[in-house]
Formats: sequence, C-alpha cells, structure tokens
Amino acid sequence: MTNEARALGALLHRKGVDNHDEVLRACNASLKQSKKDSHTLHAKVVALLKLDRYEDALHVLENGEEALKHEARLERSYALYKTGQLAEAERIAKGIDDDRGARHVEAQALYRLEDFERSAILYRELSKTHAPIDNEENDIRINVGATDAHLEWTRKGHLVLKKKSGREDLEAFELAYNAACASIARGELAQGEILLRRSQDLCNALDDLTEAEKVAELLPIRVQQLYVLIRLGKSEDAVKLASHLTPQDISDGSTVQVAEVNCIAASGEIKNPYLHHRIVNAVTPLPNTDKLFTIQSNQIDQDKLVLDLLISKFGGVVKSTCRTLTENPPPTASSHLNSLSVLNAAAHAQCQLGRIGMKHMLPLLEKRPLDVGLAMVVIQLYILTNNHGSAATVLESLLKHLENSTSANDQDVRFAPGLVATVVSLYTLQGRRKQIKIELAKAATYWRHKSKPPRSLLQAAGLTLVESSKPDDQASARDIFSILHKEDPGSKIATAGYVAAHAFSSTPVDEEADTLTPVSRLIADIDISALEEAGVLQPKLGLDAAQAATRKRALDEKHKPAKKRLRKSRLPKDYDASKAPDPERWLPLKERSNYRPKGKKGRQKVATLTQGGVEKGGEAAAGSSGKGGGGEGVIKGAAGGGGGGKAKNKKKSKK
Repeated sequence: MTNEARALGALLHRKGVDNHDEVLRACNASLKQSKKDSHTLHAKVVALLKLDRYEDALHVLENGEEALKHEARLERSYALYKTGQLAEAERIAKGIDDDRGARHVEAQALYRLEDFERSAILYRELSKTHAPIDNEENDIRINVGATDAHLEWTRKGHLVLKKKSGREDLEAFELAYNAACASIARGELAQGEILLRRSQDLCNALDDLTEAEKVAELLPIRVQQLYVLIRLGKSEDAVKLASHLTPQDISDGSTVQVAEVNCIAASGEIKNPYLHHRIVNAVTPLPNTDKLFTIQSNQIDQDKLVLDLLISKFGGVVKSTCRTLTENPPPTASSHLNSLSVLNAAAHAQCQLGRIGMKHMLPLLEKRPLDVGLAMVVIQLYILTNNHGSAATVLESLLKHLENSTSANDQDVRFAPGLVATVVSLYTLQGRRKQIKIELAKAATYWRHKSKPPRSLLQAAGLTLVESSKPDDQASARDIFSILHKEDPGSKIATAGYVAAHAFSSTPVDEEADTLTPVSRLIADIDISALEEAGVLQPKLGLDAAQAATRKRALDEKHKPAKKRLRKSRLPKDYDASKAPDPERWLPLKERSNYRPKGKKGRQKVATLTQGGVEKGGEAAAGSSGKGGGGEGVIKGAAGGGGGGKAKNKKKSKK
C-alpha cells in the first residue's frame, strides 16, 4: 500500500469528516498511483456528491468499471436524480434491495416523475420503520405532506389518508406550507391562507437561518399567498403583496415563472397586454433539475395563449391548440385539453360573443361533435342569451354521440362527474325533474361497478333516488348508500342516506341511526309558528307544477264567454246634436247633390251626366256615335290621347 493510500484510509476512518475538499485531494493523489482502484474511486464519488458536484461524480462513475458501478449504485442513482435523469435514477434505486437510502432516492425520483401514488406508498413505509439518522423522521413527514398535496392537485384525493391539519403540522414552516397547499387544492382557501400565514411566522422565527436564507424560503410562501388572495377576491391585498414581490430576487427558475404570472393576475384589468406578453415569454428555459410540474406548466401555457388572444394573435392560437388537440383527439375528461379546446374556439371566433361568435363555433361543433370543451362554449353562449332550450339540445346531442361510442374512455367521459353536473344544472333551470333523476340514476349505475367511483356523484344520485317511491329507485338508493357507508362509516351524509334508504327494508339500521344527531336537537331552534305565518315558498322553476297549475283552468270550472270590449264612440269635431244629420252622408262624395267638381273638364263631364233622371234614347245614341257636344271631346281625349300627343312625338323626333 502506498503512502497516499494509507493517508486516504486514515482520513476516511477519522470520525466526523467535514472537510470534503481534503478527502477529494487525497483521493486524487492516491489515484495517481492506481487509477482503477474501485475503493478510491468510490470515496472520490462520495466526496464530489458532498460538494454538490453531481455532474463530476456521474462522470467518474460512467467512466469506471462495472464493479465500481455495482458498488456505488446508491451514489449513482442519487447523482442521476440530481442531474435530472429521473427515470434512470428510479430504475437503479428500485433494484437495490434492503437499503433505506435507496428507498428515499426511489420515492423522491417518483415524486419528480409525478407518480405521486407510488411515492406516497414508499414514504408511508419509511415512516413506519425506525429512522436511524437525525431529522430523518421530520424529513419524511415533510415529503409525505408534499406528496399528499400533489395527490389533491391531481384529483386523487381519495388516496390521501389525512384530510385535516393537525397540531404537528404547525410545528415547522415546511409542514405548515404543505398542509396549506393541500387545503388550497381541496378548495379550502380560507384554511390555506391561515396555514400560509403560520408558515411565514415560523420561518421568520427561525434562528438557524441567515437573512438571505429566510428570504429564499419566504418567497415561495408569498407567491402562494398571492394566488390565494386572487382566488379569494381580495384584490387590494393581492396588489399590495404583488408590489412587494420581486421575481428577479428568486433564485428558483420555476418559482420565478409562477410569480410573474401571479403578479400579472393580481393587477386585475390588463391595460397593456403587449407588455405582459413580452414579460411572460421572455423567461429563460428551465434546466432539467428545475422543471415545473405538469399542473403548473399547463396553467402557464394557457395564460400565454390568453395573452396571445388579447393581442389578436388568433392564427397562432389556432395553430398551436390544433396541434395539441390533434395529438390528443377528443373526447377527453382532461381539464387542460378541454381548456385548449375553449381557447381554440375563442380564436376561431376572434373573441366575439353572441351571433357572430356562434356563426364561427357551430360549424366547428359539426366537425368535432365529441369535443367537450367546444360544446361547453356553445352551451355557455346560449345560456348567456337565456336560450336554455338550445343549450339543452347541444348538450343532449353531445351525450348521444358519447353513448353511441364503443370506447371505454368515451363512456368514462360521458358519465364524468363534471359533465353530469352540467346536465343536472341545465335541467334544473328548465324544471325537468324527471330527467334529472334519470340522468343521475344512469350515472350511478355506470360508476357503481367501477373500482374507484366518484363519491360526490354517487352521493347526489343516492339523495335523489331515495326520495322516489318506486321500488327500483329505492333499491338503487340502498346499493349506493351501502357503498358510501362502507367506504366512510364516519360520514354523516352517508350514514343518514343509509338509514333513510333502508327505512322500508328488513335490514336493521338502529345502530347507524343512533350515531346521527337526534331530530329533536335539529329542530330545537325552529319557530314553527313563524314558519306557518310566513307560508311555503314555491321554487322558481321554468315549468314548475305550482306555476303550471295557476295557468290551467280547473276541470269543474264552467266556461265563461269572453267579455266584449266596448269601443269609445267617435264623433266629428264639429258635431252639433241640435242639427239634423245630412241624409246623404252615407253616399260617396261624387254622388252627393252638393258635389261641385273642380276644373273645366270636370264640369263638362258633369254636364253630360244626369242627376237621377232617365236617359233618353236619342241622347244615348248621339253620345255613343260621338256627335254629341262636349262629350265627344272627352271621349276622344280618353281614347286616343288627343291630337296634341302625336304632334309632341313628332316634335321630339325632330330633335
């Protein structure tokens, strides 16, 4: 053994080695004598990892022999994880058996690969065993909280075991931050705001962090606070917080992008979309080690497309969205893809509403009848104009196309909870209660046979069917609430529905009924006399039975003739009751005795006519032969137009 090897061995056997630069120098000196010494190379890799030189450590491992790669599998997987090669890191770590460190690397790689379900399982297994390293238990709790928050964001909240924040979540600012993110993902914005404030206070109270480190830790918390304030509608607080938030001070590139978008959203009305468009699109590309999660990148992409629409880049939006929609054809239940479909429709219509927008969107809907996002846009435009009938027609056409499809994915989209809720809401506006029950029953029948049915949909269907008096509906309600009660025995709604559904069956439900709040306690604060005086409020539905009854005539009611409307008498302005009315007032004006025509021709014509006398034969013959006085001139003038007409024509021809 050389002197360099002995020195390295003595250095490595020393307890509490903190000077990793010294270890690296000793390894390099030893490798000059023996370049392929696997133990020395392994020590060099560990020293490089301690110095955060992950690329150099990976370079040493990749250039080493297979024996070194096998011996340093854990270090290799960790170096791959830190350099962004997540899939390879997870594969190598998974192949290491009975190694706690490998389980940590595998769980963290799965977390970054967004396989949150498997990551949560690994972290829970680690939390059940003893943690030999200091603060490892606290780190596991932090990672479990982060994984649960992402499960909530990705709509897999049924896999989260802990729904409410406990006292232990208020002990560290990381735990409070993760609990806040989980609450925000569930829609509990007020609770999330409180937990974020608690996380900020805990971070400021730390003594083992420098001021610069505190600022770096507080910036992500404030960015999340800004998002919550925007969602809560606290515009003034959001603008104030955004004014104190400078994305340029954030070292984390992914957090910078989120901060810039939130600051733009906090400003409210976008007065200069061109400026915001330049800011958002001027972001430098992120490295593999600092990528946004899919839910974040999708939202930022949608925000960029909205800014493109605001600056009238309609062609670019159509092109980019069509490319994505072609790669992922509808129908789909993905909120991101359906949002892209909405933006695509807005670009085709050039952000026009009303008839102009419908003129562009209806032909698109004929070409893409299975596009859920496009159908929702058309339905919304109809609802804005109070045209609920046309909206229902479009929605029913979409459902019919989905039902006729043989694809299992299309059937999942057909009975997606959001789409079913839209149908129920539209039918509620129209007062179509029977169709609501039919739709919920069909959806419940479909999801009951699935391994992971949507709880909210089954609950709504059960509450509707339990009110029915039909035996089939009652049986369906019993099956639904039996499933819900079995999954969550502590749910009050599931227990109450289970008891109500089995009220007319032979199944004993006394034990479940005892866990519910007594009826006497529920109605203790109700004033029955005040309710009787106030009366019953009828629901305002489109075709409600109470309103329809007021429009219809009762069967035993006798038909009454319609009353004739008496018109007011109309009298001339100069009417005098003392004077006798003119007996010729009903005759036409020309037939009255006092009629005097105007003009020479009119008086000549009147001279040939008789006023009530009998016409003589001679006069009639003279009139018909054209020899009778002034009548001849009148007749010739009428028949031939007079000699003057021809003279005028000749005069015009000379010109």
